[in-house]
Amino acid sequence: MRRRRAGLAALAASSLMFSLLTVAHASSVPTVSVAAGQVTTIPDWRLQTSRTATSGGNVYSDPSFNDSSWLPVPARSTVMAGLIANNKYPDVNFGDNLKSVNRDDFSVPWWYRKSFTAQQPAGTNTFLKLKGGIIARAEVWVNGTKVAGTDTVIGAYPTREYNVTSLIRNGTNAIAIKAMSSDPSKDLLIHFVDWTQLPPDRNQGLFRDVQLANSGAVSLRDLRVSTDLPLPNLTTADVTVKVNARNDSGQAQTTQVTGTIDNIGFTQPVSLAAGETKTVTFNPGNTSGLRLTNPRVWWPFTMGGQPMYTANVSASVGGAVSDSASTTFGVREITSTRANGGGRQFIVNGKPFLVRGGGWASDLFLRTNLRNIQDQMNLVRSMNLNTIRLEGKPENDEFYDMADRLGIMVLTGWECCSAWESYGSFNAEKNRVAGESAESEGKRIRNHPSVLGFLIASDLATPAAQEKIYLDALARADWNLPIIASASDKSSPQLGNSGMKMDGPYWYEPPVYWHNKQLGGAAGFASEIGPGPTIPELDELKKFLTQSQINSLTNYSTTQYHLSPSGTFGKLSFWGTALDNRYGKPANVDDLVRKAQLANYETNRAQFEAYADNQSDSSNPSTGVIYWMLNDPWPKLFWHLYNYNLATAGSYFGAKTALRPLHVQYSYDDKSLSVVNTDLQNTSGLSVQVTLFNADGTQKADETRRVNSTGNATTKAGSLPQPGGLSTTYFARLLLKDSSGKVVDRNVYWLSTKADTLDYGGSDWYFTPQSGYADLKGLNSLPAGTVNASASSTVEGEKTRTTVTITGTGSKMAFFLRASVRKGDGGAEVLPQDWSDNYVTVWPGETLTLTTTYRTADLGGTSPVVQLTGHNLQTRTLTS
Repeated sequence: MRRRRAGLAALAASSLMFSLLTVAHASSVPTVSVAAGQVTTIPDWRLQTSRTATSGGNVYSDPSFNDSSWLPVPARSTVMAGLIANNKYPDVNFGDNLKSVNRDDFSVPWWYRKSFTAQQPAGTNTFLKLKGGIIARAEVWVNGTKVAGTDTVIGAYPTREYNVTSLIRNGTNAIAIKAMSSDPSKDLLIHFVDWTQLPPDRNQGLFRDVQLANSGAVSLRDLRVSTDLPLPNLTTADVTVKVNARNDSGQAQTTQVTGTIDNIGFTQPVSLAAGETKTVTFNPGNTSGLRLTNPRVWWPFTMGGQPMYTANVSASVGGAVSDSASTTFGVREITSTRANGGGRQFIVNGKPFLVRGGGWASDLFLRTNLRNIQDQMNLVRSMNLNTIRLEGKPENDEFYDMADRLGIMVLTGWECCSAWESYGSFNAEKNRVAGESAESEGKRIRNHPSVLGFLIASDLATPAAQEKIYLDALARADWNLPIIASASDKSSPQLGNSGMKMDGPYWYEPPVYWHNKQLGGAAGFASEIGPGPTIPELDELKKFLTQSQINSLTNYSTTQYHLSPSGTFGKLSFWGTALDNRYGKPANVDDLVRKAQLANYETNRAQFEAYADNQSDSSNPSTGVIYWMLNDPWPKLFWHLYNYNLATAGSYFGAKTALRPLHVQYSYDDKSLSVVNTDLQNTSGLSVQVTLFNADGTQKADETRRVNSTGNATTKAGSLPQPGGLSTTYFARLLLKDSSGKVVDRNVYWLSTKADTLDYGGSDWYFTPQSGYADLKGLNSLPAGTVNASASSTVEGEKTRTTVTITGTGSKMAFFLRASVRKGDGGAEVLPQDWSDNYVTVWPGETLTLTTTYRTADLGGTSPVVQLTGHNLQTRTLTS
């Protein structure tokens, strides 16, 4: 990724070069000098529909045009996002309000406009840069002149650059962009398919930055850095730096290209004919310092640290800096192969990497909220989820920067179910845009150590012609990471079989399903699977559903607007049937929400635990699983681990339990116990204590097994005891202890003597029906539990840390306790909160300590109050 002080940093420096202001009259715009090697991001726009703005780009890009009646919108703003920012609709997240948006408003083009002033010194060049495509197509105008039209500005991802030096005036200037209406079935755009209700504008307009870049006679482009480790040795690393030097003048130039990495300097003189571009390469062959000794090696966060390097380069002509560029990178090496059984195995720095990730959904209106994205990434890491899959939603640069810093891997690629996979409709134009898209995205993200690979198809596989287009494009981008034919079990001519599977499910399955190696069970690499409905807590439901919609959740045949627009996923259907049969029919909505957390917790935990359990199976190991999905683009009732408002419920904490770095777990299929170690180091002297309890609290078994845990592997620890006299619903508590007896992991299961069974013969692409159900109805008649509980809070910088201590008392367990921090007594929940654990179960005499952190400002000036609820515990309030 070539940064050149781009993004927020560039905006902060914009006073040095351009003053970008929305103005009514040119005379009010100040004049500012332009400096070579600087980049300015357009900070905002004025927006207007072509139904009102009926003139042409020559009019709207005229600096004298008065756009004061147009709507002010952010720099990255689709049309719909801009209208929402201007309060043109009621809350589009609530109820059915999104239905009220008139889709006909987006059947016509919309105009974006911005005025700015410049004083362009002699000998400098100005370039207009589109950091991504304009959806669906666009005309670009500067100062009354058409710079590019809809024949070239096409698609969501191609980056564009135009030399506008001759058009820039000393004084007031203007840019106008005409964004055409969007149809993801026709152009290579962005589509939310069945993930959510669709944006009415189909994401028409701008969603990435537009920039003005300046340089002298020679400009630098496409700075890239690659690293090579002599695996398995990590004591040296070869670094290669490449940058394209381009002569933008009409005469030959000699430039000195100079760079640094840490204290390593390198330089080369380069001769360029008029208009010529050359790739300048620095490597250990011409710069001895680029063979690093004892390099700082970058790892996924579950395996090590995330040290980063910075490469800076500049081009000088006649002793003066003409242009400069900078990028960060990490020293790491990623490859992939096919494991026994055929699953795609990723290897990081020579170590097998078990992918346990989630599918990312961008904001429905493609808005960029950096704090929200950072909060989400923090939740991902706190959950110990190690990978994010981007299906046709490659995020902005800041997303990858965050992933680099946090050590979260990113698996990117194109989307299904739209023009991207309508290969029969690919003509010369679409082939060109496909190649431009791949090359642009490849160049943009190739330097990020967090990037794991590129899926050039999702549900299908590319035919030979399109495969070649993508491979050639990525080669032009100097892409050196795995390229995979498809996210499904498909093959393409050059890449061969993907090693991935996409056999479902996408809707509810009981925990035992994940341990069976059929279909979506734990074998190979499952690129997108999950148990469907994920009902948030009632507080959250009230934020986006009417009371009538909340009440209708108990009717599983009701079409829910906040499920999918797809008929397949528009009703709770057999998710509710399983809930009724396994937990008992909910008495009301409160009861449904409570039982939903149990169902979400246990099956989400089982999905991740199963794939970890089978990673060490030599005959057919599990190599990766992507939970479908990680997050919400818009408030909804399915496919997420945390919800739109970043509230964490049963789905999140079931996954978080399963993903702990040193973890003891139970397998629903064969009743075995295992210890999973995601660290690279072995851990010896461990013990697993397994205790079984009947529903009435009677202890039925208590055994301890010794175990030594192998790093980056799973070790078996015997099986669950099978004593007589178990109640139909019973509990298993697993405690993993270190050599000193300290508990390092704790896991509680509610189980049944009656098994869930599956009808694999009746499977469809999105689910396998159940033929029998576990009986967990004993949870409805648990004796009341009692606990002592207290809370304390301390301010730590901009955050507050709240600690909740819970001790079981009396003679009965307290089951599935949830703590939440509130804005004062009876107030709303503070969001987001990062809990160490939640939905916990405590037996008499046990003490558990839960901690959470959150922004102090989010308390809104109130004092934090903890609400403690439980399945068999009376709700209480804890002041802190």
